[in-house]
Amino acid sequence: MLVVDDERNILNTVGIALESIGMRPILTTKPQDVAGILADRTIDIAFVDLKMVPMDGLEVLAEIKRLSSATAVIIMTAHGTVDSAVQAVKRGAYHYIQKPFDFEELKLLARQAWEHRRLVEELESLRREVAGLSGRGEILTRNRGMLEQLEIAARVADSPLSVLVEGESGTGKELLAEYIHKRSGRADRALVKVNCAALPEQLLESELFGHARGAFTGAVKDRQGRFEMADGGTIFLDEVAELSPSIQAKLLRVLQQKEFERIGENQTRKVDVRVIAATNRNIDEALREGSFREDLFYRLNGVRIKLLPLRERPEDIPLLIQHLLERSSKGRSVTVEPEAEQVLRRYRWSGNIRELENVIARAALLASDGVVQLQHLPEEIRSTEGSPPHSLEEMEKAHIKRVLQYAKDYDDAARILGIDRKTLLNKRKKYGL
Repeated sequence: MLVVDDERNILNTVGIALESIGMRPILTTKPQDVAGILADRTIDIAFVDLKMVPMDGLEVLAEIKRLSSATAVIIMTAHGTVDSAVQAVKRGAYHYIQKPFDFEELKLLARQAWEHRRLVEELESLRREVAGLSGRGEILTRNRGMLEQLEIAARVADSPLSVLVEGESGTGKELLAEYIHKRSGRADRALVKVNCAALPEQLLESELFGHARGAFTGAVKDRQGRFEMADGGTIFLDEVAELSPSIQAKLLRVLQQKEFERIGENQTRKVDVRVIAATNRNIDEALREGSFREDLFYRLNGVRIKLLPLRERPEDIPLLIQHLLERSSKGRSVTVEPEAEQVLRRYRWSGNIRELENVIARAALLASDGVVQLQHLPEEIRSTEGSPPHSLEEMEKAHIKRVLQYAKDYDDAARILGIDRKTLLNKRKKYGL
């Protein structure tokens, strides 16, 4: 801490106030000595009087910013010079405080400046970390459990084993498939992605295995399927637990015998494809219900990897915020004010990284001055409270959303709500949660 004021009584008052909250201020009545002080030690926060001789506060501010840009400078000003203090803030001062001030006001501002300084340091650390991780093309995480899963993925990447990835929607299952493919011996061949829940059964079968001309209405020419496109490479089957029994049987044959036929043709085709499958369902429950074949499960389950929801890896939220800000800001420098960052860290993120990505992209767009503030965040994130919903459907939607934020998984949410998992998923789809 540094305090610069050519009035000895003000200097001592500020010094006593800062010492009372455990800070160690360096006091000087000579603004011309500031450069020498900064040359000898690191100063985190500086309180600088605006009206001084032979250098005024704006000159001292410029000197501090030249020698130590990370130092948070607070300008001390009398009532008649507030406009000048505002100019100082525009030139890089953290804030200003008007004389006469009381101890509590001064101590509160000092604590806020310290928190700001800490966040600036963390931001720089995050930028270095994000740059390093992004440069290696890795998934951004500090979480021990996630790092263990990534280590498993890296170790099996170059093997022929099938991989089954489990995780809630938005946790990065597709990104993990890319992570594995890039580290495999198949990296120079195609990674073909298929969403198994996005198409009806007949279209999905054609999408996976292809069809011959005339096989069904609209099949005007031969069509190559995704397995043929992925020959020599990797196929990523997202939401694999949604496959119908008949397609499960055909997928099992491809995994066991490396062969299949297009719809409407008798020619057997051979393929060499590494399969990475993913699901956001509880696969063990699907096995118990009989909706997913055990023999197919054992073929897919060469290696089983579970991605944690964002609420179980809160230490990753600042890292992801910084990464997503840099990606969304299109070259602008965008930061998050401390209050907004605290709210982002506390939120449960039922939509996981995908939801966080959308919120950050929106906030970066709204933050025209380059600072994401609380008002730039959606209302449901700013507060779990809010105006009471008026209709029964609105009440149900609000209640389900709140439960999803706090439940550990969909099964837990269904238990809390007193409904089965399928009903919960249908309501989630209905309300867009």
